[in-house]
Amino acid sequence: MLVITNISALYGVTPHHKLSGQDMAQNPVINNAYIVIEGGNIASFGEMSAIGKIPPDAPIIDAQGKVVLPSFCDSHTHIIYPTTRETEFIDRVKGLTYEEIAKRGGGILNSADVLANTSEDELYKSAYQRIIGVMKTGTGALEIKSGYGLSVDMEMKMLRVARRLQQDLPVTIRTTLLGAHAVGREYAGRQGDYVNMICEQMIPAVAAEGLADFVDVFCDKGFFTTQETEKILEAAAKYALPGKIHANELAVSGGVQVGVKNGALSVDHLEQMDQEAINALKNTTTMPTALPGASFFLGIPFSPVRKMINEGLPVAIASDYNPGSSPCGNMQFMMALGVIRAKLLPVEALTAATLNSAYAMGLGATHGSIAVGKRANLSILKSGATLDLIPYSYGENHIEKIILGGVVIN
Repeated sequence: MLVITNISALYGVTPHHKLSGQDMAQNPVINNAYIVIEGGNIASFGEMSAIGKIPPDAPIIDAQGKVVLPSFCDSHTHIIYPTTRETEFIDRVKGLTYEEIAKRGGGILNSADVLANTSEDELYKSAYQRIIGVMKTGTGALEIKSGYGLSVDMEMKMLRVARRLQQDLPVTIRTTLLGAHAVGREYAGRQGDYVNMICEQMIPAVAAEGLADFVDVFCDKGFFTTQETEKILEAAAKYALPGKIHANELAVSGGVQVGVKNGALSVDHLEQMDQEAINALKNTTTMPTALPGASFFLGIPFSPVRKMINEGLPVAIASDYNPGSSPCGNMQFMMALGVIRAKLLPVEALTAATLNSAYAMGLGATHGSIAVGKRANLSILKSGATLDLIPYSYGENHIEKIILGGVVIN
């Protein structure tokens, strides 16, 4: 048992698995609160006046009037990669576009080349340190995508590393096969053959070893078509692997619609959205997920999340932590971008970065909010820090103490 007392404001108090539209701003808060944790999960919570008797041997954290939030859930990362790509960053500063860098062999293919010569242990060590870094800024659950292997063996290597990280770290990790991130070099000019290989070899091999929870496709201009995306999602469904989609980053690609049609758990990026794509998401189980770090880093439009919320949709926010287009996994910063650039209210940004992003990786029932039975992943803010201060003072880490599965991490 662990008891936290004298919480000035306990945010995210909802039993729901996701919140949509105007309800995203109604994520309840309890003032002058306590919370009791047992067996790694939330056992009870409420106002201090109703706390009842605490067992004499129970460890207690006196929050001393500090704010407590549910930990962030980062539903879109590429946190396993072999090396940084700052040379390409400078190329973009000089005027080259993301697509131009990719066409000349950079970007994803560059990372794939280096990954092929990087051992699993090296990948594990570097990703381990990155995850420790995002934990310190409040992330308690994250999805890890493959996608820098682009062959059966290399994609499985990445996913084995992700499973090792899942076993060794206190964060909750979900894994996603993203073989359809780009076309591997050996299949240059034969994209159809590469898609067939994913469907007939890669997905079955990954499923046989239980290495992935989801299958993702980069359905966008210059990458995979809607027809190819549907073929991959149908192949994944045969192995009970739900789909996720990279969609509408570079163009209105039809990726949203093919994702909805095939029951994708989330469609991510969404920088380029038209009314048809927004309408397609209404009354579905697919979570639209914005990646504001990529918009910020690449200088491309931000996803129109304010419009989507105003039209009644749920919205999640994730980091897209990767070496090419969003080399940052700080979810406090992602919240700040959601508020500053996308005009979300801080409480809406919190909902997007916790409850809705938990849903976007299949964890809505167990993570992302304060509810009895949910995992006790919590952040205690520093003295004087408030929810509104996180986006306002966006350069700081506002978290003092991290609790994951009821265990104090720092």
